[in-house]
Amino acid sequence: MVKSLQLQAEMMEEFGVCVFDVTLDCEDGAPVGGEVDQANMVCALANSANDAPNLIAKGLTRRVGARLHAVDHPAFASDVAIVVGGAARSLSYVTLPKVESLHDVHRALEAIDAAVRPGQRVDCLPLHVLIESPRAVHRAFEIAEHPRVQSLSFGLMDFVSAHGGAISHTAMGVRPAADGDTLDQFHHPLVVRAKLDIASACHASGKVPSHCVVTELRDASLVERAARTAAGTLGYTRMWSIHPGQIRPILRAFAPSLDAIEMAARIVDQASRGEWAPISVDGKLHDRASFRYFWQVLERAYQTGCEMPESTQAFFTSRVH
Repeated sequence: MVKSLQLQAEMMEEFGVCVFDVTLDCEDGAPVGGEVDQANMVCALANSANDAPNLIAKGLTRRVGARLHAVDHPAFASDVAIVVGGAARSLSYVTLPKVESLHDVHRALEAIDAAVRPGQRVDCLPLHVLIESPRAVHRAFEIAEHPRVQSLSFGLMDFVSAHGGAISHTAMGVRPAADGDTLDQFHHPLVVRAKLDIASACHASGKVPSHCVVTELRDASLVERAARTAAGTLGYTRMWSIHPGQIRPILRAFAPSLDAIEMAARIVDQASRGEWAPISVDGKLHDRASFRYFWQVLERAYQTGCEMPESTQAFFTSRVH
C-alpha cells in the first residue's frame, strides 16, 4: 500500500493529474485475526496521503479510497469505526465487497454515515460496489441506480468460484494471443455476459464500470491487451491493477489514440467557436450528440495523462504542466 501511494504521487507529479486511484485494502489484505491492525494502518495511510505537502502546494488532488469487509463480516463494524471514523476527511470513496442486493448497500451506508464525525466532510462518502456473484449480477441495474453508488467493479475470481466448479479455473485468467480455444475471462460466455451486464448497468445510470484484475503480473503486453479488450469491446472506463507494473499498460490501453485526440480537439474547438451549432468537419456533419462524444474523448485523454492539444487546454485549466 505504501508503494502504491508513493507511485501515485510520483505519477501525479509526472502527468499533472491523478491518473489512478489507490484503494487501501482492509479485506483481502488483512490476515485472519489481524483485521483491527489492518484497519488502523489503512486509516493512518489515508490521512498521511491526504496531507502530502508537495502535492497540496501544486494544487493536485489525489484519490484514495478504502475497501472494507462485507456488511455481513464480523470485522465490518470495526472497519467502519476505525477507517471511516478516523479518515473520513481523507477518503475519496469507500469500496464495499460482496454486495448481493440493494439492501446491503443501504446497510453499509447507514453504518458509514453514522461513523462520519461532525466537520469531517461536507459531502457524503461515495460508494464503490464490487459485484462478485451471479445473484449480484442479476441485481446490478438496481444497485447502480442508487445515488450514492459511484462505480461498479466486477469481482472475477469470486464470481467464478460462486459457480461451484461449473466454470473452469481458466476463466480467471487471460489466454495467450496464439490460443484460440481456452475459455478465459474474455471468452467464457457466462463471464462475458456478467461483464456486459455490469457495464450496461453502469452506463444506464451514469456510473463508472471498473473492469476486474488480470492476475498475470509480469506480462505487460498481456495486461495491455486485456485492458484494450475491456475498454474497446466491453465498454469499461476503468480497470483494477494488482501490481504497480500493470498501471502504465492499463493507462495506455484506456487512453485515446493521438489521432482520436487530434480529431476530437478540432471538432470541439470548431464547435465552441460556433456556439455549439451544427458544423461540418472533413465533409461530415456534427451536432451536439457528436460534440458530447468527442468531448468525452478529450476528458479520457486528460484523465489518462495524455498531452492535451493547445486548442483545448483552456478547457482543462487545472492541469499543471
